[in-house]
Amino acid sequence: MAKHPVLCVAGARPNFVKIAPIMRALADSPRLSPILVHTGQHYDEGLSQVFFDELAIPRPDVSLEVGSGSHAEQTAEIMRRFEPVLARYQPHAVVVVGDVNSTLACSLVASKFVLAQPFDSTLERGRRRPLTVHVEAGLRSRDDDMPEEINRRLTDSLADLLFVTERSGMDNLAAEGVPAGRAHLVGNVMIDTLLAARDRAMRSNVLERLGLAERGYGLVTLHRPSNVDDPEQLAALCGVLDDIARRTRLCFPVHPRTRARLAAARIPLPDDRWVVTDPVGYLDFLRLTASAALVLTDSGGVQEETTILGVRCLTLRDNTERPVTIDEGSNILAGTRRETIWPAFERAMAEPCERRQPYLWDGRAALRVADELARVLP
Repeated sequence: MAKHPVLCVAGARPNFVKIAPIMRALADSPRLSPILVHTGQHYDEGLSQVFFDELAIPRPDVSLEVGSGSHAEQTAEIMRRFEPVLARYQPHAVVVVGDVNSTLACSLVASKFVLAQPFDSTLERGRRRPLTVHVEAGLRSRDDDMPEEINRRLTDSLADLLFVTERSGMDNLAAEGVPAGRAHLVGNVMIDTLLAARDRAMRSNVLERLGLAERGYGLVTLHRPSNVDDPEQLAALCGVLDDIARRTRLCFPVHPRTRARLAAARIPLPDDRWVVTDPVGYLDFLRLTASAALVLTDSGGVQEETTILGVRCLTLRDNTERPVTIDEGSNILAGTRRETIWPAFERAMAEPCERRQPYLWDGRAALRVADELARVLP
């Protein structure tokens, strides 16, 4: 019996960590045949290829090589290049992960595409459109100034199957009218990757290369437009971070767009208290996170990783779409101003932090995704 073709889409650095265990789980299924599409939203060695190498992600079957651009330009170009891929492979399902432009763009195209031949699923006999499958569905920050929030909500409204990381996501989808049978709480595929790679990551020599001591530094990541695009906000944020660096040295792997903003604003990061480096690979970053005294970040995924690793996280935002990291984890919502960040830092340094494991964050989320998809595509 022929296998069901399943297109799996990845485009940006966070996607690669999520798609790796999904590709493995689908490849092991007797009913499913995964096909990997790399949109090229992140396309350089530091943001893309090193992740494929370290996580043993197979070479993409299709590379769209979209590159950078405004949100409209990038989304439109992904859509334009993705439609011929659907025509070529005629997939019965399209799996998208996360909340980047690639996620929304490919969901939009898949939801309108008519296949040459119908197929049967438990959702619909003689179906003529691929199933749109969203992994990491239901997360909500309720901040429409975040491009990712728009991508998440629109993708979920298009998806036929929604796989959810935490209970808050199931509540959000129910409140939005998503039928219960379409949403499934499966756990966190990104944590699948972390648990599988943790031992290898702890053998990394990145601390020695950067001159850092175990638990002797804080780790910083900044990339959100609300934090880095306004020179005054970026300067104020770096000002309070520099004061923190006087208490504990800060390591800062700098995202390319953040580096450009720092240079344009002429913001100094003195090397007697900052270790500034280019983006690092997944294993190096995991070691840096696991060995830090604390992490200061505006990333979504880092909030989840620190929870599993038992490292205190200060989220430099006024909201989070991942409340489980606060309720059951190590995360403190620190805001973006000195008057909120500094008390959060003092609390972080004073309180012990323990490793936590939210419900179903057990390394088997991708297997649950594959099992349900195989059930729907018998």
